[in-house]
Amino acid sequence: MSDYDLDAGPDPATFAAAEPESDIDEAGDEPVYAVGIGPGNLEYLTPRGERAIREADVIVGFTTVVEFVEELTDEDTDLLTCGYKDEAAALEEFGERVAAGESGTAVAMGDPNHSGYQFVGKVQDAVQREDPQIPVRIVPGISSLQVAASRARTPMEDTEFVTLHKSGDLEADMERLAAAVTDDERHLLALPRPYDRMPGDIAEFLLERGADPDLEALVLEKLTHDEERIHRFTLADLSEHAGGTGREDTPFSDLVVLAVRQSVS
Repeated sequence: MSDYDLDAGPDPATFAAAEPESDIDEAGDEPVYAVGIGPGNLEYLTPRGERAIREADVIVGFTTVVEFVEELTDEDTDLLTCGYKDEAAALEEFGERVAAGESGTAVAMGDPNHSGYQFVGKVQDAVQREDPQIPVRIVPGISSLQVAASRARTPMEDTEFVTLHKSGDLEADMERLAAAVTDDERHLLALPRPYDRMPGDIAEFLLERGADPDLEALVLEKLTHDEERIHRFTLADLSEHAGGTGREDTPFSDLVVLAVRQSVS
């Protein structure tokens, strides 16, 4: 498995988006699936995603994600769990095993199309290094962004979506979300990055860029779970929670979406 230097490149998200998927009836090896499992509540897992998980010989993903779907697997399914430090090793083993003939599924929170292209790129790299003929197909999931848009009543066509939940430099992303709120006067849905770009930090940045301090800001936490909470602020009030880079520096968990609402006549 290659090591990605996100400052020097290549960004695995770029690798994942380099070309479209092959036709579904094109001859070749059985595909590996990259499945979005939704916000973690299995009622929001699509039937196609569930089938890809049930039929896999080996599943790879971050430990917290795999734990959500473990009950769908049988005792013969091998679960390769990882964190950021051992992600490369887990994906390398995954690539070797699917190249040897095992069926494989990689799992990610939400919908890979909303915040998971870096992970998809790493999966694709690991698989195709072992066998370039094995296609990787994305099975979209219900994203917490979709749930948040419903809870906050921000129609997607009137809303700017920005994900900060990725590695690497975020300057361009932060400027884009600021322009959407201040110049274009669009609603904003943002996926914060734990823990250096949390909701308070985003609110502070928006105020620095001239956003109206009275704009409504909702922090939607643990959506679809029993612990779901919606915290309601003005942008100015939310900015009081800015600062810090650790879990202890914010009152919010890492399972949050920030919605900033424009006034609606």
